[in-house]
Amino acid sequence: MQNVVDVIVIGAGAAGMMCAATAGQRGRSVVLIDHAVKLAEKIRISGGGRCNFTNLNTFASCYQSANPHFVKSALKQYSQFDFIKMVEAHGLGYHEKTLGQLFCDQGSQAIIDMLKAEVDQGDVMWRMDTGIVSIEKTANGFAVVTSRETWQCRSLVVACGGLSIPPIGATGLGFDIAKQFDIPVLSLAPALVPLTFQPQDLWADLAGVAVEDAVVSCGDMQFREAILLTHKGLSGPAILQISSYWRAGDSLEIDLLPDVDFAALWAGANRDALITTILAELLPKRLVQAWLTQWGEIKPLKQYSVKELAAIEESFHHWSIIPSGSVGYKKAEVTRGGVDTQALSSKTMEARHVAGLFFIGEVVDVTGWLGGYNFQWAWSSGYVAGLNC
Repeated sequence: MQNVVDVIVIGAGAAGMMCAATAGQRGRSVVLIDHAVKLAEKIRISGGGRCNFTNLNTFASCYQSANPHFVKSALKQYSQFDFIKMVEAHGLGYHEKTLGQLFCDQGSQAIIDMLKAEVDQGDVMWRMDTGIVSIEKTANGFAVVTSRETWQCRSLVVACGGLSIPPIGATGLGFDIAKQFDIPVLSLAPALVPLTFQPQDLWADLAGVAVEDAVVSCGDMQFREAILLTHKGLSGPAILQISSYWRAGDSLEIDLLPDVDFAALWAGANRDALITTILAELLPKRLVQAWLTQWGEIKPLKQYSVKELAAIEESFHHWSIIPSGSVGYKKAEVTRGGVDTQALSSKTMEARHVAGLFFIGEVVDVTGWLGGYNFQWAWSSGYVAGLNC
């Protein structure tokens, strides 16, 4: 016996709950299916448990996609300010940290509870701990066989995320569904992820040392935030940001002291002081000491030649390195690539050539910057699909 509903949403994460709530509250009968036992683990661990739920400065330019204009419609239909209104309506507090990033005062679980309450308000049926066995197109929609039961629906929404963070349940199901219906999936890769170095380039003995203000460039893209040295390479916000644009073989250029005028620095310094003492006012001392050993014995400033000082300046402003790779999906915040946006309507998220089939959230070829942008894409794309499924 088949259970019949208007909408099936596969994936009870950020995008899936937003979609289910929106569809349910407009009167559609909805079932929300997820293979996980625990609800919305990716939301729970986000922002160090505080959930960086959106960004005040959300623009289309903050997203990477083969079609950079694709995000515009959804972001306009449901903006960061619309989600903020929902947060406020539920009595939750929030604060801005840096660069427009908004975090929930009550923590990530409060955001999960809010979304669950919105889903419940739409009388949505929940099916957690439920796997998808098969999906078939029917004359009136789709037949979905799960590990529990069989469903018939008119609209099927795929919101099961990407490949990032397999330990909390990430799978390639969404991409498999797209391929089943001959919808292209663009090349996949970990994004917002720490990068690794070749053994000869490692500064493993400095693992844990942070530079709070650095400019990291790759091609035409650059980000200015903190970086962190690790046992395997580099991490930190600026590195995570640039990782979405980095490709194998690309070099990174890092300016460790972006605002420092070295000529003025040397002119104003005590020439009898060790150069490490001078530079340790600007960077962690351990890093400075390790860095300057490239020029042999560390000496007082007055003992360095003009040529040596110029080389030191160049090295801090233009550290060029070719990463060997990344630490992979286990540590990646999102997946780059995904369901080809050319195959979807930007206004509805519906597949152009498969009526009633929608793709939203991370499964789509839309990758936001670090800082709440990917959650906003989940809210916006989920809302739009919820209005149209």
